[in-house]
Amino acid sequence: MQYFVRLLLPVPALLTFSVCAAEISFPHIETSGYGEVIAKPDMAEFSVQVEKLTKTSEQAKQGVDKVVADVIQHLTEEGVSRDDIVSGNLNLSPRYNYPKDGEQELVGFRASRRLTVSVYELDKLNRILDSALGDGINRVDDISLQVREPDKYQQAARNAAILDAREKAGSLAQGFGVALDGVWQVRYHNSAQQPVLMRTMAMDAKVGSAAGYVDSTIRIRDQVEVIYRIKP
Repeated sequence: MQYFVRLLLPVPALLTFSVCAAEISFPHIETSGYGEVIAKPDMAEFSVQVEKLTKTSEQAKQGVDKVVADVIQHLTEEGVSRDDIVSGNLNLSPRYNYPKDGEQELVGFRASRRLTVSVYELDKLNRILDSALGDGINRVDDISLQVREPDKYQQAARNAAILDAREKAGSLAQGFGVALDGVWQVRYHNSAQQPVLMRTMAMDAKVGSAAGYVDSTIRIRDQVEVIYRIKP
C-alpha cells in the first residue's frame, strides 16, 4: 500500500514526498501543464441527406440519383471543387404498413444518400448552403467550422502545455528551496480541436451574415502531466 504526504498548493501542481517504499520511492514534484490556442476557422463542412419514398425501388433510386446530381452540379457552379464533395453509398429499404388486423403491406421503397461538402471560402458559405437547400433538399445537417491545418495548432497547444508544466515545476522547486533532477515520467492527454458546430438548417430558415462564420473562433487545447525528480 502507498502512503504519500501531499502539500496542496493554489496551482494545479503537487509537491509530493514518498514516506515509504512505493512505485515512486524518491522525492519528486508533479505538475500539470495546460495549453490552449485560439484559431479562426478557414473552412466549413456540412452534410445533406437525400431521401425519396416511391412505389418501386428503381423509382426511389432514380429520384435520389437525380437530386444528388443536381446538388453536385449547383455546388460546383458555386465554386466548390468536385473533390470536396463526398457522396455516400445508396441505402435502399422496403417500407411496410402494419394494419391492426391482417398481414403487413408493402407501401413502397425508401432510398437515401448522404453528401458531405467541404467549403474553403467562408464568404461563400451562405450562398452555397442556399444552393443546397434549393435543390430538393429540405435540411442541411452538421454545419461545422474547422481549420485546414489542425495538426499545426495542436502542436502549438502542446508546446504551450509543455512550457506551462516546466515553468510550474521550476517555480515550485525554487519556492521550496529544492533543485530539479530531470524528468522521470510524462503522461500525455491528447485533446482534439473543438469545431464550432452550427445548428441544423431547415428549408425555411434564414441564413445569417457570412461575417458570423468568419468571426467565430476555435479553441484547441492540450495537456501534459510531468513528474520531476528532486535532487537529494
